[in-house]
Amino acid sequence: MNLNTSLKGRLRNTNLPMTNVLYPLFEAVVNSIHSIDSALKQGKISSLMDGNITIKIFRSSQATAYPDVKPDIIGFEVTDNGVGFNTDNFTSFQTLDSEYKIDLGCRGVGRLLWLKAFNKVSIKSVYEENSETFTRTFDFDATNDIHNDDAKPTPKAKIETSIKLLNIRKEYLKYLRKTASTISRDLLEHCLWYFIRNGGAPEIYIDDSDEKISLSKEYDDLMINASESFSFKIKSRTFEITHVKLKSSLQNKHSIIYSAADRVVKEESLQGKIPGLFGFLNDGTENFAYMCFLTSDYLTEKVTPERVAFNISETVEGLFADDEISFSEIRDNALKNITVYLDQYLTENKQIGIKRLSDFVDTKAPRYRPILGRLNEKDKIVDPNISDKDLDIKLHSHLMAFESQLLAEGHDLMCPHGIENKEDYSKRIDEYLSKASDLKRSDLANYVAHRKVILDLLRKAIKKGADKKYSKEDVLHKLIMPMQTVSNEIKFEDSNLWLVDERLAFHNFLASDKTLTSFPITNSDSTKEPDLLGLNVYDNPLLVNDGENLPLASITVVEIKRPMRNDAKAGEEKDPIEQALGYLKRVRNGSVTTEAGRPIPNSVHIPGFCYVICDITPSIKDRCDLFNLKVTADKLGYFGYNDNYNAYIEVISFDRLLNMAAERNKAFFDKLGLPSI
Repeated sequence: MNLNTSLKGRLRNTNLPMTNVLYPLFEAVVNSIHSIDSALKQGKISSLMDGNITIKIFRSSQATAYPDVKPDIIGFEVTDNGVGFNTDNFTSFQTLDSEYKIDLGCRGVGRLLWLKAFNKVSIKSVYEENSETFTRTFDFDATNDIHNDDAKPTPKAKIETSIKLLNIRKEYLKYLRKTASTISRDLLEHCLWYFIRNGGAPEIYIDDSDEKISLSKEYDDLMINASESFSFKIKSRTFEITHVKLKSSLQNKHSIIYSAADRVVKEESLQGKIPGLFGFLNDGTENFAYMCFLTSDYLTEKVTPERVAFNISETVEGLFADDEISFSEIRDNALKNITVYLDQYLTENKQIGIKRLSDFVDTKAPRYRPILGRLNEKDKIVDPNISDKDLDIKLHSHLMAFESQLLAEGHDLMCPHGIENKEDYSKRIDEYLSKASDLKRSDLANYVAHRKVILDLLRKAIKKGADKKYSKEDVLHKLIMPMQTVSNEIKFEDSNLWLVDERLAFHNFLASDKTLTSFPITNSDSTKEPDLLGLNVYDNPLLVNDGENLPLASITVVEIKRPMRNDAKAGEEKDPIEQALGYLKRVRNGSVTTEAGRPIPNSVHIPGFCYVICDITPSIKDRCDLFNLKVTADKLGYFGYNDNYNAYIEVISFDRLLNMAAERNKAFFDKLGLPSI
């Protein structure tokens, strides 16, 4: 009993991704190449150069809105002078999944791809059989299968076969290339192996009305060399890799092509897979892009019927790991071979890549310096054109891996490995402590580099902008601490209170630009909003506490004004010193508590610290004199103690703020090689 085959069912189960819309054309062209190869073997032509393939492009008759834009492509005609649809070939065509050309890697499903993308295929073939010339014509579509078939003698007809792929389906149309040049490029890449092989390929032309492109010329313009091949084995299966040098152009990228039956199936970029492989390479004569073809009987066996993918698992584990070959094994072995072949061209690139990494760490990201010595040579080689952002992310991933490893080792450290001798255990502890030391230096370097950035931003913020105006208070405020926040809502590194005073980093509660009535540390009903207000509760190690009374405390108020503001006068609305003291008084009068709501005894007498950050303009100088404040040695600020408010007052100009912060951090910047100004 014979099994029946449903063409519609086979088409439904045939996969042709939209992005592979040119594969039906590729199949037709490869069939033509095979037909011409057969003609050469049968002595009907003397060389492959006598073979001719022409691809004619059919375009829609509907004009486009733009005169210089051609109408949509709706079909193709592929014509060749090969052996044609003789009896054997036509019988094979009538048999789905035919094994007639199995030795060429053919699966007998190419014609199915034609009908996946095109509504109709029309074929006319003039061929020679038994010393006579015949013409065979037939149509092929999903509804009627093969129909209108006819074969008759035509003694004077020219040997030639034409395959028309007509009326492209709408769903594929939008993915189809628009120009003959891009189609020729894709076709050449797909059939490149036929040009590289011994004997080369037939003459192939693409005819688009007023434009005619020779693939042989395109190949000559593209190719430099493809003469070197090497083989390697994986579990007794042989793989061959052919190294190709292509002329440098924006279109040519370093890549590896996995082939089956001499046709491209899968292409992968080599970007980031070979250390030092970036940009174009140079062989001493000219720049080139690298491409290689990986071929194997194994790949031909494992290719899908549509030849758009391989039935090979990416990884193989468990019972089948010793016998089955995974795609990752194939790729890894190919990359090793490619690395050896390209090594002679990559020396300079590697040096440039390492320098790019080291320069970035030295000048912009010293936090990564402690881990550089722990990176392998491959990880140190980066593309010199990588952005600072991407390089930072790359290094950060190495740092995170280092931290994860350190964390795991820390958990295992106190568990000796079985009966472990003292020397081995001590060695493990020493190695762990060495790594931990490196990591902590990295964290410190990161924090110091962060401070350098903040100082640079502050330096820029206090200057006139392009609009000849100074930054507003909120710009400077956000540099010191985010607005509308309290200390338990932000991370430690998000506030830069060290700009004003290092001691402000050690607070129990701090609020930024919030109303006094919203503070959990006071019962004040005032809606005034100090720029920054903090409460410090100190444990005093020199005193013995009875456990009932809370420890001493201090209140800090920071007021920030716009650079070069010169309108200060009496009254809280205009005098920043009075404003800071007013906030201090309101907090005390509201009876200060801890954040948890516990009262602090004698809160009226809690010491106050008022910092006013503003430029020392004439009006500010007058207010400082009225409060009997003393000028600082650098003449850039004022300070003093006010008995009435039990408060220390300091007026700090932006220049003094910047200078003092830079001086306090100078030693750290110098240690990391960062400029301090």
